[in-house]
Amino acid sequence: MNEELKAKKIEELSKMAYESTLIAPHFYEANDVKRGLRDINGNGVLAGLTEISDVISFTYDKDGNKQPCEGILRYRGIDIKQFVSHCIAEKRFGFEEATYLLLFGKLPKHTELDEFNEILKSYRTLPSSFVRDIIMKATSQDLMNMLSRSILTLYSYDKNADDISISNVLKQSLSLIAQMPLIAVYCYQAYSHYHGSDSLIIHNPDPEQSTAETILYLLRHDKNFSDLEARLLDLCLILHAEHGGGNNSTFTTHVVTSTGTDTYSTIAASLGSLKGPRHGGANIKVVKMMEDLQKNVKIRTDENIKEYLLKLLNKDAFDKSGLIYGVGHAVYSLSDPRTEVLKNSLKKLAAEKHLEEEFELYSKVERLAPEIIAEKRNIYKGVSANVDFYSGLVYKMLGLPLELYTPLFAISRIVGWSAHRIEELSNNGKIIRPGYKAIAEPQKYVPIKERG
Repeated sequence: MNEELKAKKIEELSKMAYESTLIAPHFYEANDVKRGLRDINGNGVLAGLTEISDVISFTYDKDGNKQPCEGILRYRGIDIKQFVSHCIAEKRFGFEEATYLLLFGKLPKHTELDEFNEILKSYRTLPSSFVRDIIMKATSQDLMNMLSRSILTLYSYDKNADDISISNVLKQSLSLIAQMPLIAVYCYQAYSHYHGSDSLIIHNPDPEQSTAETILYLLRHDKNFSDLEARLLDLCLILHAEHGGGNNSTFTTHVVTSTGTDTYSTIAASLGSLKGPRHGGANIKVVKMMEDLQKNVKIRTDENIKEYLLKLLNKDAFDKSGLIYGVGHAVYSLSDPRTEVLKNSLKKLAAEKHLEEEFELYSKVERLAPEIIAEKRNIYKGVSANVDFYSGLVYKMLGLPLELYTPLFAISRIVGWSAHRIEELSNNGKIIRPGYKAIAEPQKYVPIKERG
């Protein structure tokens, strides 16, 4: 079969596969199926319990009625705003402290944090020739696939890869948390060299640097960055480290962990989930959407911006998806606490980079988009800008390439995945297996000679 005929046949088979799997919407309603594991009001189906973090978007009044509230995110019971405010006031990097808190359920003392940082620094290295033999070979068009392949390959370097005792899983988790920045940056450098013809410059990490400093140090050819740049990147890492057990990639961690498989396979599965544009790639969409706005709206009055946002909702602008990216969240309604924290610090970076005008444009869209959405859509709860709305702008101001946006999310979220993996193993849960009801009608097998 030649290639042209094969392509035609695949197209025919694809249509057949699509039509054979379509399920009429009324079946979902008749069987009370919670599509996306969410009910008609957007509430997640309760599938487990966790002590690692809490995402709050509503309270109850005296009559027991649900009321939207300003969003709250707690790591191990501690409000993320309080956590971040102390890091900023004391001018310390906080990602490593957040990692300790999420993994061990308490804030570390000075000595405990120092010891923990020493452990992480000792793991911030890759096996001999790993960069040359694994990362530099067969580079793909997407860094998330390169990241997944690298993580899976590390299994081969671990003599106790299949040991799922808590002590061994913790050791593996700490190693991967420390290695992820190296893998992500090196994957980008290999990608940009082989697919973008850029110079290939590989730096070894400085063991005295924080995770945020390490990323900028490895990525920039001259190794230079400002203190404000590093601290704002550290803030992004803190805010993305964890977000409850129900987000798609963390739920994937629970599902895969429940089978009893190894840490490397689990993290690779979570990376596959995060790669999906509905989960980890939203901030890229925000940046591209805002660039399209700047290109098409020259005089940026409120009315002109509203007109553009209306075109987005009507599928007449940008990617014609009908979405205003970065606005709205599956859980939060009135506000996303991470957005407020990030915006306050971002304003300082915008001043340092002389990009106040772009920052003000984002602020306008943040203010106007909820108004337009409320007017045009029937929404059951409030809508506000989420953390992705500003995180992409942070990365853009830091000069980070678009290809690294989702890997940066992974560098941070692997902390939450690790904590949830340990939690799943510690509680000896059953293998996660939700129900799916079959609705196909029984039919008899017809011998091949009678099929016409």
